[in-house]
Amino acid sequence: MLTSIFFIAVMLVGVPIGLCLCLSGIVYIFSSGDNILTQSYPTQMFAGVDSYGLIAIPLFILIGEIMNSGGITRRLVDLSMAFIGSVKGGLAYVNVLANMLVSSIIGSATAQVAIMSQVMVPEMEKQGYDKTFAAGLTVYGGMLGPIIPPSVMFVVFSVLAQVAVGDMLIAGILPGVLLTLIFFALIAAMGVVYNYPRSEHRTLRQRASTVLSASPTLLIPIVIVGSILGGLANPTEAAAVGAVSAVIVGKYVTREFDLRTLPQILLRSAIYSAIVLFLVAAAAVFSWLLIYGKVPQTVAAWIQTVAKDPISFLLLVNVILLVIGTVIDGIPGLIMTAPILLPIATEVYHIDPRHFGVVIVINLVLGLMSPPVGLSFFVASAVTGAKPGKMFLVTFPFFVASCVALVLLSLFPALSLGLLK
Repeated sequence: MLTSIFFIAVMLVGVPIGLCLCLSGIVYIFSSGDNILTQSYPTQMFAGVDSYGLIAIPLFILIGEIMNSGGITRRLVDLSMAFIGSVKGGLAYVNVLANMLVSSIIGSATAQVAIMSQVMVPEMEKQGYDKTFAAGLTVYGGMLGPIIPPSVMFVVFSVLAQVAVGDMLIAGILPGVLLTLIFFALIAAMGVVYNYPRSEHRTLRQRASTVLSASPTLLIPIVIVGSILGGLANPTEAAAVGAVSAVIVGKYVTREFDLRTLPQILLRSAIYSAIVLFLVAAAAVFSWLLIYGKVPQTVAAWIQTVAKDPISFLLLVNVILLVIGTVIDGIPGLIMTAPILLPIATEVYHIDPRHFGVVIVINLVLGLMSPPVGLSFFVASAVTGAKPGKMFLVTFPFFVASCVALVLLSLFPALSLGLLK
């Protein structure tokens, strides 16, 4: 109780969330009086980032920076505009569609939000959209990053569940498309209510020209996703190949990437990576202390007494994971909960592990958009200057829509397993 009160208090006074998690862990250790916990604290923090798979995060961030510098992200946005056309709320549709295309390159929600906020928010402001709404919409578009291949979280889950990595990545395709279509429907409804501006009109010839000039940029997601699904590389190796591909495309195709800017790009990538990885390390410590306090084990035992069938189990897990995801980052949250909940899901309720993996990952990703932490909102705030709390309120309908999508995925396994049959 003391730890919870301290966590909420320091967060409300504006202490960065990473420090909130670290300081709350220290308070818990001192209140417990266990010297072993004190000695293990720095070790657990280091262990949180001591993972080969996490190397993919700096590489994906680097890819995003190279894409921005080489004009690749802009061409993907232009490609989305060519497909959408001049409809009411067109740039809002473009934001989601462009996030969907970029998801197949970056694979990380926080990294994607950081990159796309720099591109989409200023453009939407120019066309009359509220900055807070534009930033919030970009955050929800960033949900697609850990769902559409490549996905570091799906790779981590496949290792924990001992299922094929390729199966888990394929299982994320239909849920990603479903979320995109639901967001489109919501934008259409909100566009009527709030009278969103129309995007710039383009002739058929202009659209064709845009598609021809932007199509080579799709080489990057093809290389990344193709190498992973084809079994030629793991996500970290694919990210490295993707970074080289981004340099080649930016240098020789778009001809906008200047090698002299590489030191600044590496510096920016290092800064963003340090922020994300520090949050992962802090969340790892927090997760470790939760496990020490036997919180997850107690919850798992309680679930078995409450849920009587697979559907009630999944719906109950959705609520629990959404709460956990609000205070713990995706990968540490996955590592903490999957080993406890997966055996119950597969052995007691006979749920396909790949289906359960999709549900658990999307749930934890949605937690990144939920108070009190809302990590993705803080990332967007750091880039755009918009207030995190206001972003959540303005885009609350997208939170509700995401919850609806999660319920549909829980009720209908075919929405995640359809491409595997």
